[in-house]
This record gives sequence, structure tokens and C-alpha cells, in this order.
Amino acid sequence: MQYSEIMVRYGELSTKGKNRKNFIDRLAYNVRQALHEFTQLKITAHRDRMHIQLNGEDSNLVMERLNQVFGIQNYSPSIKVERDIEAVKAKAVEMMKEKYHAGMTFKVNTRRSDHQFEYDTNAMNDLLGGAILSSFDDIHVKMKNPDVTLRCEVRPDGIFLSFGKIPGAGGLPVGTAGKAMLMLSGGIDSPVAGYLAMKRGVDIEMVHFFSPPYTSEQALNKAKELTAKLAPYVGKIKFIQVPFTEIQETIKHDVPEGYLMTIQRRFMLRLTEAIAKKRHGLAIFNGEALGQVASQTLESMAAINDVTTMPVLRPVVSMDKNEIIEIAQKIDTFDLSIQPFEDCCTIFAPPSPKTKPRIDKARQYEERLDVDGLIQRALDGIEITEIKVSDEFMNQDEEDFAELL
Repeated sequence: MQYSEIMVRYGELSTKGKNRKNFIDRLAYNVRQALHEFTQLKITAHRDRMHIQLNGEDSNLVMERLNQVFGIQNYSPSIKVERDIEAVKAKAVEMMKEKYHAGMTFKVNTRRSDHQFEYDTNAMNDLLGGAILSSFDDIHVKMKNPDVTLRCEVRPDGIFLSFGKIPGAGGLPVGTAGKAMLMLSGGIDSPVAGYLAMKRGVDIEMVHFFSPPYTSEQALNKAKELTAKLAPYVGKIKFIQVPFTEIQETIKHDVPEGYLMTIQRRFMLRLTEAIAKKRHGLAIFNGEALGQVASQTLESMAAINDVTTMPVLRPVVSMDKNEIIEIAQKIDTFDLSIQPFEDCCTIFAPPSPKTKPRIDKARQYEERLDVDGLIQRALDGIEITEIKVSDEFMNQDEEDFAELL
């Protein structure tokens, strides 16, 4: 069926009162970013809904991308018909042919935004329903839970017919809850944490630590590909790669084995906080789930959090692994996450890390290190990539670090 537009209905935006316009404007921006490859689209956002005029673009491809935009409650692909009742009846019958089977039930649901049109909603329901009843055998009207609902919207620029509503991604438009940094490893948990953060409207930027030659180019590309998996939810995401080799080698040389992981994570958190402050981030997100590994006990979290006053948010903290995996499979990051490329969290990992590290001990061991110098040299080596919506992970724009940080 060749649709002429997609009508988008908002989700939680209806509860936002005076801020509603800001939320709708941000959603419209995100939709344009997510659909930027479809050059013929015309997108207009009104107070009650958004209209995406297809102008010949493939509706299935557009809807596939639209499914991943947070802030959309549901949408309906629609066919525009001229404001002539005979033309509308003919198109309604033509559309019903694709749905018809003997014994089926249906109803017509009309909504008028143009109250000057000659037929009111009840008349339109009767006229279209009558045309369908007279065109098909063994078909019946049913007002509650019919097999098919034909929706009719009368607007000043035309009459739009559609079947039902397709659920959207829900949540809030990304960017309406501010910006934060996500500590992205190559594992299963952190991409899920990023997805959940974006669903609540957070504009995230990825912070990824890499340690060549101990971590490979494949491991770095894996993290970028995970970012590309999340980019369709917003259109584009900044990927910030932080060199971590010198810090890890120094910690390995100067810190007792049991505290290697704790001190590494403290450095990662310091660096992420510094980046967030430079880039106007308000919080740090990560994929820690309580009790999964040694660095994710309450004692470890307390010892690591000791280095920052910035909020550290953990969306998956209370989930078990199967729950996290289920979301990872849903957002198509699981198969990529389990590819066996090493990351900073696995190299130099001690066989028996402290599960209950002491804050005073961690501070004591760091006194042996040039913390400020190590942090500054890592910050000086940062590279930033903008990763856009791309199935093949080919659409990236390298940016000058000095301009962005």
C-alpha cells in the first residue's frame, strides 16, 4: 500500500504543561536527525501530533527508523484523499480489500480537525461504514474490539485514512533531560544502560577507554559499532576515546595487585568527570549491576565513587543478567557485545581483586602516583568522533578535539 504520510502521536509529552512545546520541538529535531537520509520527507510538528509527509519515500523504511525514536507513543501510516466524499468512500473500500477475510468485523473511527466540513463524525462513520458493508460479503460492524479499525481524519488540506496505531518507542525525547556521559565498555551492560538513559530523555556521549597495544583496533571499532547501534534513537552520538595505556601500566607497576581494579576505575571516573565538566554534562552513567563482578560490590562502588561529587547513575544496577541480556537482544547489541575482543577492564585484571576495598587504602596507594599528570596527559590525547545513523558504520565525521573539549 502506498502511504502518503505518517501521523505521529506523542507519549508522555501530554503531561508536560508549559514545557510541552520544548518537548515537541526536541522530538521534531530528533525525528529529523533519525530520518535525515530520507531527503523527500516533510516533517511538521503541531501541538497534538506530528505529520511526516512521505512524498514518495518508502514508508516501511521510514517506519523502521521511526520505531527507535523516543517520545513517540504510536503512529499511523495514512493515505491522503481529496475532500470529496465519493473519493473517500472509494479509497476506504480499496484499503479494506487488503484486510478483508470472510466473517471479519470492523468499525470506522472519524476525527475532525476541520469542523467546517459538510459531514460530521457520525455522518462520516455511517457513510464509510455503509460503503464497506455494501462492497463485501460476510463482513460485520463491531464497535468494541473489531478485527480492523479504519481511522478517518478530516483536515483542511485533505482527508486521511489509516488502519489502527503502531506502538512507538515511548519514553521522552532524547535531550529533554540534559546531557550526560556514558562509560562505554565493550560488554553487554553499558549499551543497555545507555539505551535506558536515552529512553528517559538523556542526551548521552560515549566515553571509551582504550589501551594500545594491549587493546586492539578491533576492540575500539567494536565500541564504535555499539554506539552506532544506539545512534538511531537520537540520530547521532559523540564517541570520546580516551588513551589509558600509561595509566594502566603505571597502576600495574606501583599498586598492589588486589587494588588494581579499584584504582583503575577511580581514574576512569576522574577522567569521565573531567570530560563531563568540559562538555556541560550533568551526570555519569555506567553499566554496573550490583554483585556481578568484584568492582560492583557496594564497598567497591563506594571506594570508586570517592573521587567524584558528580551523580553516577546505574540504570541496570538491580537487574539480573538475564534481564539485561533480554534488553540487549531487543536493541541488537548482544551479539556484538559478546564478540571476544579485550577491553581495558579485562587486561591486567588480577586473579583475586578486592571485593571490599577500603577508601583509605585506595587513597594511600594513589599518593604514590602522579595523579594530576596522568589525568592531564590522558585528556590531551582524547579523540572525538561523531557517529550517525548508519547500518554499515560508515558515516562518521572526525572532529578536532580542541574545538569540542
